[in-house]
Amino acid sequence: MNDAAPAPTPAPRRARVRAPELIGKGGWINTGGKELTLADLRGRVVILDFWTFCCINCLHVLDELRELEEKHRDTLVIIGVHSPKFVHEAEHQAVVDAVERYEVHHPVLDDPELATWKQYAVRAWPTLVVIDPEGYVVAQHAGEGHANAIRTLVEELEAEHEAKGTLRRGDGPYVPPEPVATDLRFPGKAVLLPSGNFLVSDTTRHQLVELAPDGETVVRRIGDGEFREPQGLAVLPDGRVVVADTVNHALRAFDPVSGTIELLAGTGKQWWQGSPTSGPALEVDLSSPWDVAWWQGKVWIAMAGVHQLWTYDPATRTVGVAAGTTNEGLVDGPAAEAWFAQPSGLAATEDRLWIADSETSALRWIDVDGVVHTAVGTGLFDFGHRDGAAGQALLQHPLGVTALPDGSVAVSDTYNHALRRFDPASGEVTTLATDLREPSDAVLVGDEIVVVESARHRLTRLRLPEEAVQVEAVAHRTQREATEVAPGRLRLDVVFQAPTGQKLDERYGPSTRLLVSSTPPELLLAGGGTGTDLFRELDLDPEVTEGVLHVSAMAASCDDDPANEYPACHVHQQDWGVPVKVTAEGVRRLPLILAGMDA
Repeated sequence: MNDAAPAPTPAPRRARVRAPELIGKGGWINTGGKELTLADLRGRVVILDFWTFCCINCLHVLDELRELEEKHRDTLVIIGVHSPKFVHEAEHQAVVDAVERYEVHHPVLDDPELATWKQYAVRAWPTLVVIDPEGYVVAQHAGEGHANAIRTLVEELEAEHEAKGTLRRGDGPYVPPEPVATDLRFPGKAVLLPSGNFLVSDTTRHQLVELAPDGETVVRRIGDGEFREPQGLAVLPDGRVVVADTVNHALRAFDPVSGTIELLAGTGKQWWQGSPTSGPALEVDLSSPWDVAWWQGKVWIAMAGVHQLWTYDPATRTVGVAAGTTNEGLVDGPAAEAWFAQPSGLAATEDRLWIADSETSALRWIDVDGVVHTAVGTGLFDFGHRDGAAGQALLQHPLGVTALPDGSVAVSDTYNHALRRFDPASGEVTTLATDLREPSDAVLVGDEIVVVESARHRLTRLRLPEEAVQVEAVAHRTQREATEVAPGRLRLDVVFQAPTGQKLDERYGPSTRLLVSSTPPELLLAGGGTGTDLFRELDLDPEVTEGVLHVSAMAASCDDDPANEYPACHVHQQDWGVPVKVTAEGVRRLPLILAGMDA
């Protein structure tokens, strides 16, 4: 009998790159005022979560990471690196607000100038970077769906560095902020009830709140565990209120008379590519419904998580896609071909459903024939505060839209802290009010408008002005530097390595998908369209000196266990908008990391 201990399994060999230091002019949040360095984190597994608070996919990843964060609290430190897209997101107080709003329970580095983003060569929100206890980068993941892969990697790193003696256990650097007492906390949307009271989605407290007609006195709180970050509200013809139960990926109905809450749609699971897009409402997954409206005999849903509009039909109790392809961007036309980018606000009139399309900073509408139009906005990268003719006017990440009696609409122009107005008759955009704080919705009450000031935690009553407010025009583009690429042939590689213990799922055909397009379309002479390989040869027009490459990638991997007839499968997906500048000195290969490391 041999009593000798078996030889330990050798640790897997991984590519390792020394992790750059964490730098951000905004400083640290959730650390009790302490500045953190990578040296402070040595001995722990570290996950850097590059996020920005406008980004629905980033919010999905925050939720994906919560269980992992709790389970490995004594060995794992998650650091949020806030990397802004919009100008407003570079304001430090706005980041502090977002950390509380979305219940981020780990340290956050505020990096308004994208210094750490550039050091780590990040190209997309969200991106997760895993650093081992010795301070080396061992993996990078872009997009959603990586929680299982990262969980496996964290457990491998724990075992490996426990054996090496380089793992340090103990409390992490997170210091929670002091709680603040207010009646509302980051309210999202509001509606006027038949009683004259207001119903408000109290997002961060996971409740609805009924307020008296003064908009201040609390009548009652609704929901004890039913909701998670509820947003949109719409009154049905029968008097019930449909609630977009955003983080639960569900619709619920609240009856103000009886107080009952009923699940209308959703399974509680997030929709992924390949899931059903129509069917019995309680059997189809949804994805972050952000607003709802009653129009044309159905509940219309701003499905922010997949950049689409869906409908719920109460007569048949079914749901289905009504507009959008899941591609993120601004493309008008027939509903089935249109592109949206996080639709977040809806308002119905007789012949139009107005849409606040937040990530394109756009005001759009769909007509009764199912054709999508854009009134204000040009795409993902241009935003600002500019009044005048709609074709050149600018918004900044609007979350709400409200129909006005004269046929115009009020836009809750969230990141401009303003209430704007678009008049279809004149084609003009004006400003109704400024000095609001992240307005996310507004309700018409007689000749007044009640605005949900989300970051001031209140409803604010305004008179609709006779004249527009004069505002100095500003225009912005996203801060990300363009990637310099050579004219002619460009090799695009989406890097994907299946996680340990998994393989690509080829049982029903190709398990990967790649979609490529460009703005302007003339940038791509060849190489656009959809395919199943995660690489593509692109031909760029040398006459087009700059533009944006739109890349959408998906890969499905399953547990690699021949004995398991029904292996667990996981979908990994990400959209990139890569600003490029065509120069003679530019690169001829563009790697985008979906999961793994670029060799």
